[in-house]
Amino acid sequence: MSSRVRIIAAVAVVALLATAVWLWLRRGVESTDDAQVDAYVTPVASRVGGTVLRVSVADNQQVEAGALLVEIDPRDYEVALDRARAELANAEAESLAANANVPITSTTTSNTVSAARGGVERARGAVVEAEHGLEAAKARLAVAQARKRELDATAVKDARDVERLKGLLAKDEIPQQQYDTAVAQAESSRAAADSAASQITEAEAAIRVADSRLSQARAGESQAAAELNTAHTAPEQVAITRARAASAAARVKQAAASVKQAELNLEYATVKATFKGTVSRKAVQPGQVVQPGQPMMTLIPLEQVWITANFKETQLEDMRPGQRAQVDVDAYGGRSFTGKVDSIAAATGARFSLLPPENASGNFVKVVQRVPVKIVLDNGQDPEHLLRPGMSVTPTVYTK
Repeated sequence: MSSRVRIIAAVAVVALLATAVWLWLRRGVESTDDAQVDAYVTPVASRVGGTVLRVSVADNQQVEAGALLVEIDPRDYEVALDRARAELANAEAESLAANANVPITSTTTSNTVSAARGGVERARGAVVEAEHGLEAAKARLAVAQARKRELDATAVKDARDVERLKGLLAKDEIPQQQYDTAVAQAESSRAAADSAASQITEAEAAIRVADSRLSQARAGESQAAAELNTAHTAPEQVAITRARAASAAARVKQAAASVKQAELNLEYATVKATFKGTVSRKAVQPGQVVQPGQPMMTLIPLEQVWITANFKETQLEDMRPGQRAQVDVDAYGGRSFTGKVDSIAAATGARFSLLPPENASGNFVKVVQRVPVKIVLDNGQDPEHLLRPGMSVTPTVYTK
């Protein structure tokens, strides 16, 4: 065997050994160059509109949580807040007055009902008294009429006796004294009859007075009953007063909500950073008029970056969360960072695309799909925050 053949054989043996060693070293290792750095890219927008007075940050500036980013002219919102507070004060005053009317109306209603009931009772008593008075007057009239009839009969009898005795006196058959006594008796009877007649007149007048009083008492009873019916509707007034008080209380709550909204709008005129991060894509300048929801810049927390590696589906057989990973960054000459697998996506990248592929046409061509795998770096791997979202990296996951 010539030396040339021996050299070729030796090279071939060395190549086979090197390949075997490489395959052994690569056993349980999965790697891909379809990967990049990811982070939360949060747009910062205004919640209220207005003219920008001041922009306190520049592009690529790092800011702390709560730092002032943009200040919008607050004067319109200050005026709105003053107006809302005035409306709240007015609503509170109206509510106070409405609530004060409730006990007053309740007390007045109770007194009105009690007074009306008392008036009805008094009116009924007056009617009964007037009826008794009328009955008494009628009884006196009947007595006077009966006495007059009796006295009239006595007067007629005495007058006849006088006529009869007058003839006897002319014949001197009776003494003058007897005749004078009969005349006096007749005159007394006539006077008594006349007195009875006047008593009848008085009794008739008393009847007319009693009847008038009875009519007045009945009219008073009707009026008292009407007042009592009116008083019975007073509880409706109490309900109306309470409803007005409830409505006034609701207006107070509505005005308080308007004040709270005005305070929030005034607070929103000052845009602050909600977390620590780096400003990027600043698109706002002083004097610019912004609308609610208009993006003004983005804020990226570089302390919270991760790697999104799109592994082939054939590489996922042994891959699990928690496995060790190494990330080589192209931008820094292949500088390596260590981390671990955090999670594996629930679907392939193609399924998350804007237009997912549809393979129902029958012309299906099997294409190896890629599945996003999230890799997080170990603590303290990037203290200088060198990794930027979108940078290309080459992650290697050790599955064994």
